[in-house]
Amino acid sequence: MSFSLDTPSIQTLKSEARALRDSRAAAGAPLTHGAALEQVARSHGYRDWNTARAVLPEQRPAPFQVGGRVTGLYLDQPFTGFLLGMHLLGDGGHAKLTVQFDTPVNVTPDFMFATLRHRVVATVDGQGVTPALRGNGQPQLRIRRA
Repeated sequence: MSFSLDTPSIQTLKSEARALRDSRAAAGAPLTHGAALEQVARSHGYRDWNTARAVLPEQRPAPFQVGGRVTGLYLDQPFTGFLLGMHLLGDGGHAKLTVQFDTPVNVTPDFMFATLRHRVVATVDGQGVTPALRGNGQPQLRIRRA
């Protein structure tokens, strides 16, 4: 089974259940932890907590690993490199990546001179594609594991 960045993890559901239990207790209508887990599981479309527990991953899988080899296109230029850093953004659907290129990438469209880039920081979605587009309508960065 595959999961996208917006697939919740068991840890996420447990955190939601704790928050629900705390808010209900503050409102004077206490809720047991088991009842909170059941309610949160149903709110995510599962029949009950046991069904959610059986299907969902313990933690959300990261689409890329820091220090891992990557390949792709940056400004339509092919590259290979490694991932220096990754930060999952608050929306859960995007990540900010820092990529160190093995060989510097020429970022100028005119080959009369070269402007070489050794490293790039970009925001990508779960498929490794930037939402930012170039003038030709293509994404600025497409990245995948090498």
